[in-house]
Amino acid sequence: MSYSIFDFLQLIGSLGIFIFGMKIFSEGLQKIAGSKLKGILSGMTRNRATGVVTGFATTAITQSSTTTTVMAVSFVNAGLLTFVQSTGVIMGANIGTTITAWMVALFGFKVQITPIALAIIGVFFAFLFSRNNRLRNIAEAMVGFGILFIGLEFIKGAVPDINSNPEMFAFLDSFTDYGYLSLLLFVVVGTILTLLTQSSSAATAITLVMLVEGWISFPIAAAMILGENIGTTVTANLAALVGNVHAKRAARFHFFFNVIGVIWMLALIYPFLHMMDWAIQLGTGSDVSVMSGAVESRSNGALALSLFHTSFNVINVLLLFAFVPMIVRFVEYIQPDRGGEDDEYHLRYISAGVMTSPGLSVDQAHKEVQQFTDVIEKMHEAVNELMFSADADKPKLLDKIQKYEELTDEMEIEISDYLVRISENTTLEHWLTERIRFMQTMVNDLERVADIFYQISRLTERMGEVKDNWPESATAEMATMMSAIHNAIHTMQRNAAREPEQVKLDEAIAVENEVDRIRDECRDNHYNRLEKGEYATRSGVVFIDVLNRLERIGDHILNVNESAAGRRLKAMRIDGE
Repeated sequence: MSYSIFDFLQLIGSLGIFIFGMKIFSEGLQKIAGSKLKGILSGMTRNRATGVVTGFATTAITQSSTTTTVMAVSFVNAGLLTFVQSTGVIMGANIGTTITAWMVALFGFKVQITPIALAIIGVFFAFLFSRNNRLRNIAEAMVGFGILFIGLEFIKGAVPDINSNPEMFAFLDSFTDYGYLSLLLFVVVGTILTLLTQSSSAATAITLVMLVEGWISFPIAAAMILGENIGTTVTANLAALVGNVHAKRAARFHFFFNVIGVIWMLALIYPFLHMMDWAIQLGTGSDVSVMSGAVESRSNGALALSLFHTSFNVINVLLLFAFVPMIVRFVEYIQPDRGGEDDEYHLRYISAGVMTSPGLSVDQAHKEVQQFTDVIEKMHEAVNELMFSADADKPKLLDKIQKYEELTDEMEIEISDYLVRISENTTLEHWLTERIRFMQTMVNDLERVADIFYQISRLTERMGEVKDNWPESATAEMATMMSAIHNAIHTMQRNAAREPEQVKLDEAIAVENEVDRIRDECRDNHYNRLEKGEYATRSGVVFIDVLNRLERIGDHILNVNESAAGRRLKAMRIDGE
């Protein structure tokens, strides 16, 4: 046997070049799509049929079914999609992923693509350094396209030659003589291959090369393709591990949908493969059957396998489309929604990791910031009950407020870390960079609001311990101040949910002015009460301390509104000038 460890390392390196090229190509296409990709994804929300089209289109644009399915799981996790709506997208992604096989089969085996790929890299390489974002993204996609096919050519050259390595072929061939058992074995091989490469496109390319080079027969290659269909579901399931129950259900649906498809295809595989063989012979005018494994049929083998891949996924969608509600009910049965507070309060929108598309990643962070404002409102409600409800369970409320404060600390760290990871993309457009900076200031101000609410709860606790009370007039004034803060929080929530150009700053400024006015009025009344001896000095100190802290909360809330509008940083620049 003439195949050495060094030759094997060359094969691994070739595969690495192919996967790297696919990654660059995919990222470039997504950046070119930009905000349009979000518009395409909005089609998910209509019905399953449009969801299939959306999933297909998104996968065609991203050149990655994994990206589409992880995106769908993330959107379900974020509440942007329901579990049922995501099913159409997942089915469409299965069809869209077959485009890569056709691209490799047509260009990688039918055309001498390497000189063309090098020429493409030569033309577009210089534009990688362009200041024009769109031109740079196009150049990135085209350079990735070139690298992809250079990697494919290297894979073809690094695969062991049958004539020089008969022992390896004999070893592989020994597993192909067990009929359906061999097919089942190579379904597992295809699944493992996809898990190892973390790319169904790379696994498909390897399968195509093995078929064209004569290492495996057409039925065995088809079995590996079926296994790769199962393997590609694993990434979405891993992404859903830290997601909510709806994200888990979407990922489980993808797995069971593909497994059901593989099961029925295995039952009909030989007649189906003969049909593919007949179609390719008819289309190419060839008289040699791909099923025969003859040398002269191998070039058509790649086309036949690509046709099998596409036909299987299209027919699987058509057959199972009507049964989707049944699969959904089965998935809901095995993945029940246990509910509970822990499921309600956690990072829901960015748990699946940074997306390849920076714009969509920022949208996820935006949704997380909106949830942050919801936690702030719940802290306000708990503090309000602690201060004014005579029959409140104060130890329980104090414990709840402390948990909210700890949660906000975690949220600030997680969201900030996520935004930093998005910022590490050096090709971000200027408006995205600006928006990320504003979000960083928003989460910082929100965390400060949570800290202040926690401090107020502790001041209230100490008042209760020493049996101090405020007079009715002071209590009524503090309730008015808390109500004004509540209005400010509601305004902040509405603005945090809007796009920057839609934020209503005038409303936020008016609410903040009202908070300042109430603070000034309450402070004057406070000093009058002290002079008249209406409450103890200790109670008076706590009153003015709480009042000032609430006013600071109003300031931080206004900061959040300004950051949501994208104004604060610009104002600082003007001051600096």
